[in-house]
Amino acid sequence: MFGLGVFLQILVKHRFPWNIPSHWKREWRSVHLTNLMLAFIIGVMVCTMGLTSFLMVFVPVMLMASAGGAWLFYVQHQFEDTYWCQNDQWDFHQAGLQGSSYYDLPRLLQWFTANIGFHHIHHFSVRVPNYRLESCFNNIVELQRATRVTLGQSWRLASLKLWDEEQQKLVGFKGSVGHVKHNNLWDRGPY
Repeated sequence: MFGLGVFLQILVKHRFPWNIPSHWKREWRSVHLTNLMLAFIIGVMVCTMGLTSFLMVFVPVMLMASAGGAWLFYVQHQFEDTYWCQNDQWDFHQAGLQGSSYYDLPRLLQWFTANIGFHHIHHFSVRVPNYRLESCFNNIVELQRATRVTLGQSWRLASLKLWDEEQQKLVGFKGSVGHVKHNNLWDRGPY
């Protein structure tokens, strides 16, 4: 989840997003322009330092950066009391406030991650620039009600994998075993 898979997601899937509808011209143009610039930059770097040296720097940096990015995204959305609802019951404001956390990072990490800890604000408006997120958080009381997750608390969130409908929260595999047996999922026979 935080290794080779996310590395390939960023390196391949985001570079060739075939799931974007073909009539989304602006999005496709953005992807193609980004790919052209990346090809140019990588070409210059390979010509300057050689392929081996480039790969010795690029691969470890991309592995760490993609794992870190996946972790930040994961922590912002995978916490016990997150918000999951069926389409007909889904509410925009509740999803924004309860569906992503306020990742309360130490000041230096907050700066290095461009205020990504205030991600729940992004769910309300993607147009708020990263340098204004903290100000929005401090000045709008409703935004301060988001689930707060600290760096220390975030490590245990990696074990949360399953949505428990009865408890309306995320649980790990270990916490779900009794629940699965209780519902007799194994006794239903072939589907």
